[in-house]
Parts: sequence; C-alpha cells; structure tokens
Amino acid sequence: MSKQFDVVVIGGGPGGYVAAIRAAQLGMQVACIDEWKNAAGGPALGGTCTNVGCIPSKALLQSSEHFEHANLHFADHGISTGKVTMDVAKMIARKDTVVKQNNDGIQYLFKKNKVTFFHGRGSFVKAADGGYEIKVAGKDEESITGKQIIVATGSNARALPGVPFDEDKILSNDGALRLGAAPKKLALIGAGVIGLEMGSVWRRLGTEVTVLEGMDKFLPAIDEQIAKEAKKSFDKQGLKIELGVKVGDIKADKKGVQISYTNAKGEAQQLDVDRLIVSIGRVANTIGLNPEAVGLALDERGAIVVDENCKTNLPGVWAVGDVVRGPMLAHKAEEEGVAVAERIAGQHGHVNFATIPWVIYTSPEIAWVGRTEQQLKADGVAYKAGTFPFLANGRARALGDTTGMVKFLADATTDEILGVHMVGPMVSELISEAVVAMEFKASSEDIARICHAHPSLSEATKEAALAVDKRTLNF
Repeated sequence: MSKQFDVVVIGGGPGGYVAAIRAAQLGMQVACIDEWKNAAGGPALGGTCTNVGCIPSKALLQSSEHFEHANLHFADHGISTGKVTMDVAKMIARKDTVVKQNNDGIQYLFKKNKVTFFHGRGSFVKAADGGYEIKVAGKDEESITGKQIIVATGSNARALPGVPFDEDKILSNDGALRLGAAPKKLALIGAGVIGLEMGSVWRRLGTEVTVLEGMDKFLPAIDEQIAKEAKKSFDKQGLKIELGVKVGDIKADKKGVQISYTNAKGEAQQLDVDRLIVSIGRVANTIGLNPEAVGLALDERGAIVVDENCKTNLPGVWAVGDVVRGPMLAHKAEEEGVAVAERIAGQHGHVNFATIPWVIYTSPEIAWVGRTEQQLKADGVAYKAGTFPFLANGRARALGDTTGMVKFLADATTDEILGVHMVGPMVSELISEAVVAMEFKASSEDIARICHAHPSLSEATKEAALAVDKRTLNF
C-alpha cells in the first residue's frame, strides 16, 4: 500500500517548497517531490530559482561588480590595487557554493518542519479514494497518495524555433551561468531581465556584448521615464542594445555562432560571436506530469488552468508559480504557495497581484510596483507624479553612485499611491517600502510625513513622495 499524505507537492522550487513547509506548519502530513540533481546526482532543492536562476545570477553579478569596482572605481577612494585579474573558474565555483548552501538550507527546513522528501519526478497516475495516486520516478520508483495535490513544476527556458539549446554555443540561462571563461564576443537575444543581467556580468569581465531585442522600445513593460534613464546608463557602460530587430538564420559551428538579422532600419546584418544566450521568455513546465491521466486542464500555452485561488478543474488539485497564469517571479510563486496551503487548512490565503514588486539586478538596479505612467494615461486615471534624483541624495554621493531616480505616481484626487518606479543603487531593497505602502492603501503624503534615516538612500523615496506635492526639500 502506498504511503498516504494529506498534501503532496510536486516540485521543490520557491512555490513548492514554501507550500510544503507552510502546510506542515498548519499540522498536515506533507510530502514534496523534486527531481533536480546536483553534480553528484544528489537532490538540489530550490528549482530554477536556486539552481540556474535568481540565486546563481546574483552571485555572478556580485562578483563581476566587485571586479568592475576594483578596475574602475577604487582609485576614486584612494585605493591602489595594481593590475586586477578575474579567475572565472573561481567565480563560478563560488556561485556553485552559494547555490549548494541554499539547496542544503531547504533540506534542513524540510527536516525541521517534518516534510517528507522524495527525490525524483512526480506524475499523476489516477484518482484514488479521497485523493490522487502520484508516481515518483527516481532511483527507486514508488507511488504515494495525497488527499490534496499542489503542482509547482515551474517553467523552462523558451528556445527559438528551430534553434535548440546545446548549452555550448547556444545557451539558455542554465548554460549562461556555467561559462568557463569570458567569451570575446557574446550576443543575447532578448533585452529582458535575464538578457540584461547576464549581459552585465560578462561585459564587466571584458566581453563585447550585443543585445538584440525585437521590440521597438526598451523595457516597454516598465515606466518609460525609468526605462530611458536605465538605457542611458547601459549605453554609457558599453552594453550594446539594438532594438526593433528581426532575427533570421542562426548557425553554430566549432568557431562560434553566426546570427543573421534585420535592424530597425530594415538593413540586413550579420553578427559573429563566440556564444549566444537566448532569453526570450519561459514556458510552463508540465513535462512528465501526465496531466491527461486525471483530466487536468491546460491552456493553449501549456500552462495549468487555475482560478483566482489557484484551484484547477479537479477537486483537491491546486497549482502555483510559473506553471500557471501571472508573472513568472519566484516571490509570486512563494506567495501563492503559502496562500494555497492556508486555503487547504480552511484559512483565507492572500495574494495581491497589484502589489507584486519587480526587480532587475543590473547596475543601476531597476525596481517597480504598481502601474506605470503610460498605463494610467491609457486607463484614463487622473494622477500626480513626483520624482527625485539620486544625484541629490547624500548617501548616494558617498557611495559614488548617483545614477537614477525614484518616481511616485499618486491619484490626483485621493493621493493614494498607484505606482512607484526606481532606477539606481540598491533599489531592490528600497522598493519594499513602496509595496508595504500600497498594500495598506497609503497616500504619497503618508510616505512624505514618515521620518527616514539620514543619510540613507531611502530619503530619495521620501523626497519623491514630497515631489508629488511639489515640495521637495533637497532638489
């Protein structure tokens, strides 16, 4: 007889492992199935985010930023270093250590919370009495049964049609994080989060980087004023970004990759590079899940169909994170995972899509929450705007990084904050204040009246809120 659980979670990424832990905290018997393997073949919990996404990319961004600071900025502080070199193999090894620390941390949390872990691929077998039978295909195949099932199988990198990833010359985010040396020439297709972050890493190490983007506008999903400020900074750094391109044939051989494309002027171009990173988005991962065995509904994009509470078309089956609708963000998956565990327990889990923050961890960092100025105009919403540049912030001057600004958008009548947009130093941390404020329906006046530490970057947030009412104090 198969082992019985109150909840079986398929997938151990941010949505899955958090859902498993929360369900266990609420007194349920919980199992989590995840197939990710480390180099030794052992379990590597944490999904794409921990293994080939958020965590390793931030480790490489940090290392490469230190290298660039030592090369270009230490002298401004009176620090003489002599010739600075980068050991790429050691940088990659440090990244792998950071990843393993996170993998091991999740295993510890499972033990602490008494979550039973199965290493292998989980798939539906059939509906069972009061639940579902799930097969675990791993080193030893076995079946378990869960009264409630949470699918959190994540997403996979989207490949260009007819151009599969070989992770040698043509790379997904996975291969991009495992390069053994800085290529002389690197191309990226897609000027989104992955493209800009990976492009930044290798540009800092001396690679000639070209980013090819099909859209006519740079980062069209974010506030236009912020996007223009970011683009200006990237151009100055030497990150070559071509917009409005149409990619044609791509050929890879031992020497490298040849990319044929048409530029925004309609001119035929060819770009020869050592490596190509394709970062054109991600697709929901249901490979091997066997949804047809139980009649689990998928949409036309292959994502699992859910309602606003993450319920699927099947009783007792839920789905969260990248495998369902909504932004493919690790923290969105975590919030849905917690909410579903609480809903199973009879509580009222909460996820507010309107206050999910977005961050691009380049330098300068880009972060935002809520609606953009373009969206408010399109929706016919009367609003007030206020901006404040880091150039006028004392802490930013002391850091030696005064790029960018903070921008507030507030309702013209009620003053409720409708959106906050930032580009500049450490704005990935500053955006949380805006998220809290919007979640509690705060006004720009509320932020303007709150005391902020001096000197701190957060003062730019206060000043931008003051700017909504045209009463900044330091600009």
